Amino acid sequence: MIPRYSRPEMVSVWSQETKFRIWFEIEAHACDALAEIGVIPKEAARTIWEKGGAATFDVEKIDEIERVTKHDVIAFLTHLAEFVGPDSRFIHQGMTSSDVLDTCFNVQLVRATDILLADMDALLVALKRRAFEHKDTVTIGRSHGIHAEPTTFGVKLALAYAEFDRCRSRLLAAREEVATCAISGAVGTFANIDPRVEEHVAKALGLKPEPVSTQVIPRDRHAMYFATLGVIASSIERLATEIRHLQRTEVLEAEEYFSPGQKGSSAMPHKRNPVLTENLTGLARMVRSFAMPAMENVALWHERDISHSSVERYIGPDATVTLDFALARLTGVIDKLLVYPERMDRNLNQFKGLVHSQRVLLALTQAGVSREDAYRLVQRNAMKVWEHGADFLTELLADAEVTAALSEADIREKFDIGYHTKHVDTIFGRVFGAA
Repeated sequence: MIPRYSRPEMVSVWSQETKFRIWFEIEAHACDALAEIGVIPKEAARTIWEKGGAATFDVEKIDEIERVTKHDVIAFLTHLAEFVGPDSRFIHQGMTSSDVLDTCFNVQLVRATDILLADMDALLVALKRRAFEHKDTVTIGRSHGIHAEPTTFGVKLALAYAEFDRCRSRLLAAREEVATCAISGAVGTFANIDPRVEEHVAKALGLKPEPVSTQVIPRDRHAMYFATLGVIASSIERLATEIRHLQRTEVLEAEEYFSPGQKGSSAMPHKRNPVLTENLTGLARMVRSFAMPAMENVALWHERDISHSSVERYIGPDATVTLDFALARLTGVIDKLLVYPERMDRNLNQFKGLVHSQRVLLALTQAGVSREDAYRLVQRNAMKVWEHGADFLTELLADAEVTAALSEADIREKFDIGYHTKHVDTIFGRVFGAA
């Protein structure tokens, strides 16, 4: 985790202190279940909660023990025993290290996901507000980066809203995917621990029992989870790239907020660069990069190996911390985005009516001209605009073949901007509902 791209709440999910506290809770909940079914004394379970619950785990001390044991869970249990005393012999009965490690990892992923869901809710609020603000702000749509036909800036933002709404649904499904618990012992057979212990721990931690595990929770679940984060990152990059294009000097239809005192360049005082959306593009690349090792983690040897462990120590914190930061940054960009309707109008009319070519084409075909001839007539006049800066309407009205099929009034009517925005309310209704 890089502090520059980290926010405290998400970082806390992955702290050593949080991890060891979750480890303790897993062990203590398991002891409650073991006591309930008569495997250990109930008094011992109460002692474990009282003494362990009041303990402040010393991360440096645990690390010191691990340097000798070369085993992180044993180091933690050794440290925990210092607080609990003789009843510590009942901790970890019939369990294996992965029961603690995997269940804890999933608890952390669930907590991280809840933060990410809140981030997405904030982003959706910002997108919706700005979409309605610019529902009728006409701008040019582009295909291949070239002027196509008019749309509205609100439609662009409604598109982003719908995309992130889908992302939120995927994230909920990903949360469900990893919200499982395994307390099944060596190779997952429950030979030394009753399945009721797993059920109790799962319920206490807000998880579901893993239907069948080996000695680890199957990693296809985590592959799906990190792939989902990668898709969300891709959606962040798509919107960030759109803003970067719109901020180019030649376009300048929208721009990141430039705060008082901000500097754009160490050399050129005039610069106002899209640094936030460029940063988001880079962060998205990082989050996507974590999906591949998560997929490679699926193929473990037999009932267990630990080739996945080192990978997850990286990607668990880094993917969620980075995505949390990116979502919050994107929300800020959208919330304060500077929008320039006048520049949109200027760009829309830069090619003197050329954007209405399809309407003229369709009108000619409806007037009885073959599609091939209609395309030829419209294109030859359009090329005069491209190549000589001519006015499209003027050229059409001067073309005898065009006016033979369409009256001047018919041609002029095809240059109505409102024609292109007549279904904006329908689009908004589909995205945001009747309200």
